[in-house]
Amino acid sequence: MPLWKQDTDLARVNGWSEHTMMQALGIRITEIGADFLRGTMPVEARTHQPFGLLHGGASVALAETLGSTAALLTLDPAREVAVGLDINANHVRAVRAGTVTGTARPLHLGRTTQVWEIRIEREDGALVCIARLTMAVVPTQAVGTRAAAT
Repeated sequence: MPLWKQDTDLARVNGWSEHTMMQALGIRITEIGADFLRGTMPVEARTHQPFGLLHGGASVALAETLGSTAALLTLDPAREVAVGLDINANHVRAVRAGTVTGTARPLHLGRTTQVWEIRIEREDGALVCIARLTMAVVPTQAVGTRAAAT
C-alpha cells in the first residue's frame, strides 16, 4: 500500500508554505520519496541565534514542517488532517553557514496518531538534530485548513 494518499507534486506542496513562517525561514520541500519527505533550510542570519549558530528553534521549525507535511500527505484531506501534538528535538552539532537538510520518515501511522522521525544533517552528512514529532489525526472540519482545500 503506498504511503502517500495525495498528489505529491513538489510545486503544490511548496505552495502550501506561501506567506507562512516556512517561507520566511526559506524552508523548501525538495524530495518526496517512497517512504520519506526531504527538505532544506538555509543557515544564515534569519535562522541564526545571537552567537551566529543555527537556532535550535529553526531546526525544530524545519522538523515540524517536514513531519507535518508528510503526515498530511498520508491522509485524505477531505476527511482528516494531522495537527502537531508533541515534538522533541536533540541538537547534537552546531552549524554556522550553508544549508541543512531534513528527512522525515514515519515510525507509526495509526488511525488517530502518527509518529515521525526527522533527521537534520549538514551538507557533509553530519547529524545536526534528531527530532520526533507526534501528530494527532483529526476530522478536517475540526481545524479548517487551507492545505486541505488546495
